[in-house]
Amino acid sequence: MKKIAIVYHSGYGHTKVIADSIKTGIENGGAKCVEYNVEQFTDAKSVLWQELAECDGIVFGSPTYMGSASAPFKTFADLSSGEWFAQKWKNKFAAGFTVSGGYSGDKYSTLIQMMTLASQHSMIWISQGIMPSGKTEQDINRLGSYIGLMAQADNADPETTPPAGDHKTAEMFGKRIAQIVMSCMPKNS
Repeated sequence: MKKIAIVYHSGYGHTKVIADSIKTGIENGGAKCVEYNVEQFTDAKSVLWQELAECDGIVFGSPTYMGSASAPFKTFADLSSGEWFAQKWKNKFAAGFTVSGGYSGDKYSTLIQMMTLASQHSMIWISQGIMPSGKTEQDINRLGSYIGLMAQADNADPETTPPAGDHKTAEMFGKRIAQIVMSCMPKNS
């Protein structure tokens, strides 16, 4: 069975609940999924790096703070330089998601950071593959993102926000990721 990791930071719980919805989609798509909070990666020698290297894909997640990924996510990215140097993630699949309070909130720049990180690791980026379908909180891809998942959370409890449409979008995205990983794993070269 193919294994996909979700590696995320969640400052207030909103990114975590979206990670959980992506995990549901991945598992419904037929792959095994493990979640890691980036704060578990305390140094470059952690055994967790080997666990990530054994996965077939990695989904990156972070809230968007001040127009970019959070500081803990950036610390994780910086610590991944040992994996980069050895190209341990080469030809693995990658995808990304972000959450912020604003409908835009400069989330696009966070997804670009994640896509750049994946590209530097020689990974294969998976886009969302979901057309926008409206603007209500129940709609799929209501924020109109293509390169990765964008969700919007009000300043409230993560059990009530992001809204249902963002969770459904996350599940669809997770299922797409699993289906792509399951159907076309490249050979490591």
